[in-house]
Amino acid sequence: MKSRRFLLILALLLSFGLVLAACGSSDEADDSGGDDGESEEGGEQSGEDFSVAMVTDVGGVDDKSFNQSSWEGLQAFGDENGLEEGEGYDYAQSDSEGDYTTNLSRLVRQDFNLIYGIGYLLQPALEEVAEQNPETNFGLVDSVAEGDNIVSITFKEHEGSFLAGVAAALKTETDKIGFIGGEDGDLIRKFESGYVAGAKSVNPDIEIDIKYAESFAAADKGKLIASNMYNNDIDVIYHASGATGNGVFAEAKDRKQNNSDENIWVIGVDRDQHEEGQIDGNNITLTSMVKRVDVAVNEVATLTMEGEFPGGEVMEYGLDDDAISIAKTNEDAMTEDIVSKVDEWKEKIANGEVEVPSTDEELEEFESSL
Repeated sequence: MKSRRFLLILALLLSFGLVLAACGSSDEADDSGGDDGESEEGGEQSGEDFSVAMVTDVGGVDDKSFNQSSWEGLQAFGDENGLEEGEGYDYAQSDSEGDYTTNLSRLVRQDFNLIYGIGYLLQPALEEVAEQNPETNFGLVDSVAEGDNIVSITFKEHEGSFLAGVAAALKTETDKIGFIGGEDGDLIRKFESGYVAGAKSVNPDIEIDIKYAESFAAADKGKLIASNMYNNDIDVIYHASGATGNGVFAEAKDRKQNNSDENIWVIGVDRDQHEEGQIDGNNITLTSMVKRVDVAVNEVATLTMEGEFPGGEVMEYGLDDDAISIAKTNEDAMTEDIVSKVDEWKEKIANGEVEVPSTDEELEEFESSL
């Protein structure tokens, strides 16, 4: 009996000693910097654990413009951080405005850490879903949303559009140019106001025809509007219409193919749309107002992954940080004298000599000063 009790006490003492030894090992690892190594490993894995997705507007992810630029930014972010499409980064395509809330909610359920709404049309849906899911981070591109878990990403499109207007006014042979917008609203009015101001700064008497397709996904309507403009001696059209702009390019290319001597041009938007203008050895893309949405979504995703999500802030990108620019890819069309003049006006904007209008009211005031 005594022997059995002695063995039981001995076993208990040995077990207690092992527990103390284990605790001592943990403390020693802490003191020797073991946690630092673990922290470094965790830092390396944070990229693998992070995920980001976006919801397109109705233009679709392959609209050759705004949505596509955003997606290219996420693809670049995924490549830089070893993420796989469909898991580390992804997109949800919206075929109608009714899909916005559904797509945002689905990505929340899939536990994406950061979810973008691409375009101002998604603002109501994104604010609603963000309020319901305060632990998820959201980014809204092209508008300002309310919410501590939302970062708003905006651009100075009017400044880039001003330079597009300068280029158009210098290129036209008829002194008639056009503007085709997608859905009429404050954002696209920024494009329109800047474009008109830039063109009129070069030639106050220039004629500018302005039309809205009332859709960012109506290539057929874009083609029809462009056809009417070209028929009325307009020879340069700037579009700010997403996938609707594909119809503008299609009309210009059809005409160029039928008559290679006809001098007609399209000014692209958001991405450098030089490739979209290629036709039989010619290119009808004069230039593009490049808006680096890809850079913006990549940068915000990186900040968020690093634990520095700028919730509640408005991040504005412009000429100063090269997020807005004018493409010079088509060297045959963007001649040295045009590029030189565009750069002169860019400098005037940069040094504050020219304040570019972004609304109808500001444009009216600007025109009265010419």
